Amino acid sequence: MPRLLIAAALLATTLAAQAQGPVKVEDAWVRATVAPQTATGAFMQLTSAKPLKVVAASSPLAAQVEIHEMKMEDGVMKMRAVEALPLPAGQAVALKPGSYHVMLMGLQRPIKAGETVPLTLTVEGEDRQRTAVEVKAEARGAR
Repeated sequence: MPRLLIAAALLATTLAAQAQGPVKVEDAWVRATVAPQTATGAFMQLTSAKPLKVVAASSPLAAQVEIHEMKMEDGVMKMRAVEALPLPAGQAVALKPGSYHVMLMGLQRPIKAGETVPLTLTVEGEDRQRTAVEVKAEARGAR
């Protein structure tokens, strides 16, 4: 009987992981905007069970979506697009203001606090297989 319970627990854990997808997304949010602002950032915490990398992002609300990095270079804070964001196995990667984030540019309209912003992250494994990760981010005021 104990083996049956262990097997059932393992199966439940495996099914939960598959239902969750390749990447666990926590605390996804987008900074609300005001007119005539046409760009904003999206932030979240990503955790993958196996090594992956985020290679693209999109949203129906923005003409262009990129993964960006902000870092200090020679005493100046600089922001630049990155080709990929590594997600090491089992390690949480924080996308947050002043660091890595998703940049939404060419917004079709202002994003109001409280609304949900759909995002799609494309992740790629070591086998070059790509998977879409759907994210629903809550729009919040400035933090």
